Parts: sequence; C-alpha cells; structure tokens
Amino acid sequence: MSNAAFYTGKRTVTHGPVLPREPGPGEVQIAVSHCGVCGTDLHIFHGNMDHRVRLPQVIGHESAGTIHAVGSGVESWKPGDRVTVRPLNPCGECPACKAGHSHVCMKLQFLGIDTPGAMQSLWTVPAHTLHRLPDGLRFEVGALIEPLAVACHDVRLGGVASGEFAVVQGCGPIGMLVALVARHAGARVLIAEVNAYRLAFARDLGFEAANPMETDLAELIAEATGGAGADVVFEVSGSAAAAAAMTGLARVRGRIVVVAIHAKPVEVDLFRLFWREIEMIGTRVYEPEDFEKAIALAEAGALPLERMLSRELPLDRLADAFHEMEGGGEAMKILMRCGQ
Repeated sequence: MSNAAFYTGKRTVTHGPVLPREPGPGEVQIAVSHCGVCGTDLHIFHGNMDHRVRLPQVIGHESAGTIHAVGSGVESWKPGDRVTVRPLNPCGECPACKAGHSHVCMKLQFLGIDTPGAMQSLWTVPAHTLHRLPDGLRFEVGALIEPLAVACHDVRLGGVASGEFAVVQGCGPIGMLVALVARHAGARVLIAEVNAYRLAFARDLGFEAANPMETDLAELIAEATGGAGADVVFEVSGSAAAAAAMTGLARVRGRIVVVAIHAKPVEVDLFRLFWREIEMIGTRVYEPEDFEKAIALAEAGALPLERMLSRELPLDRLADAFHEMEGGGEAMKILMRCGQ
C-alpha cells in the first residue's frame, strides 16, 4: 500500500493508505520523496476547484523522487532514476497542441488536479512528464523545480534583459522565484508586497522592496529610472489594486507580464496601455525548456533555493500546512514528506 493525503471536500483533508496503480504502457511509478504545497492546492482545499477534482482526490504536483517501476514501452527511464514531474498531460489534438503550444492545451489535464497527484508515496504518471534530476541535488530542492520552472517561463516570456528595471508585484513563493530569476538575468528588481514577513524576506535576500499601501510605487520607480518607468512589470499578487496600478508603472513600450490568476474581471487602465504602447502578456505554467532551465539553475547553485524551504511536514499534517498558509504565516514554501 501507499500512504497518501486526500482532499475530501468542504475544507477537509485526510491521510491514509491507497492501493498504488501499477504503471501501464508509457507510464512510470515514482517513489515520491517530497511534494511542495502551493497556492493551487490551497484553492482546492477551499473548494474553488471542486468542478475538476474527483473526491476523494490525492492532490499535489511539486514533486521529486525516484522511479520505482516502469511500464511497457518505456525505454529512456529505469528504476532508481532521480526525477521531477512536469505535471501536464495535453491531448495532442487540439488547435493549441497542433500549433506547438501543448502546455496550454485546450483539453489539458493537470496532474494533481484533474488526475491524482504527488502527495502519496507511490505515484504513477506518464513517462513524457519526467525530467531528470542531478545526482547532487537534494530532493527537497528538487520539489522546488516545478514552481521555479513557472518563474523561468515568466521571465523568458517577459524578455528580461541585463540592465533592465523590473517590478514584481506580490512576493509569495512564485513572485519570489520570479524576482530571483529576473535578478539572475541581470535585471534590477523592485518587489512590491504588503505582507511584513515577505517584505523582510525579500530585503534579507538583497532586494529593494516596498509596501504599495505605504509608498507611492510610481513615484519611487520614476525616481529610480530617471522618470522613464519600469522596463517590465510582473503582476503576481492577484489583487485588483495591483492590476489597476500596473500600467502606471511601466515605461513607454514597456512590458507587463500577468502571472497571477485573476478569477474575476478586474479594472485595468487601458488608456495608459494605449498611451505608452505598453505590451501586456499572460503567462501560464511552463514548457519543457523552462524545466531544464530551472534544473540547470538549481544544479549550479545560482539561486538561494534552500532559503525558500521554510519547513517540512509529514503527510498527515497537510491540514496544518493549509491553515498556516491561510493565516499568512511566516513561511515561504512548506514541503510534505511523502516517502514511506
């Protein structure tokens, strides 16, 4: 039997045994070491994704572990290989897939939401979702590769270049990783955040950081850029106030990268977008090259990823992790220990 954490609906989770699913053709079974808890998992816990999950559902998708078994037809992987999972299973047939954009497949299955996830000791997934982890990389850091790949995707699509001025609105785990990747690309990064713990965390890592409720961000950025404005603004907060403010921060022909999920329509200053010829792009998940970039950064020790790991808990304490995240506790990334 495998140990697993289940979302059971109505803000409840349980822990218990589950019969592992043997890998079929083109599949592998992973002995999961660690799985990160992310904002999407919290949305599931709140019931906001009940239309997609099948109760009781094993959740989680930020994983690292070793291959336990392989199904027929799998030739590139063997038991013992160290891996992380790019948890996307596209249809391969829709217009997006045929255009080469399978990561935003119109019928995309996201592992850990639409299908069982990684918060179990044995997890069976399609072999095409795997990426190899270096031997020297701790599994705890390996569980950060998935969110780091999100940040690599955001910074790549945002076209961040050395010497540019970047603003990151929202400094949760994804915002912090976006800031780290943008700084590694050579940008000067200003973080806008209202949470005191996250502000202190950002400053401790050497970032300029300001609370937009206490500081005029547009004025601060104008002073820092000689009146020009930011080259690129990443909206990672998900707040209506940040969305309303973002076009006022960008320079003429600057870029805005919308990373956060805004589930409801929000006010955006389209006149400013028009007046300054600002480019705005939405970014969603990642592509294979973003995973490889994330793994390369982690292997090289280019980013202080260990600092992102706040604490780890056993699977039977998943509810504690959610309650801490709800309370805005002093944590950046909480990991669940999944191994038996």
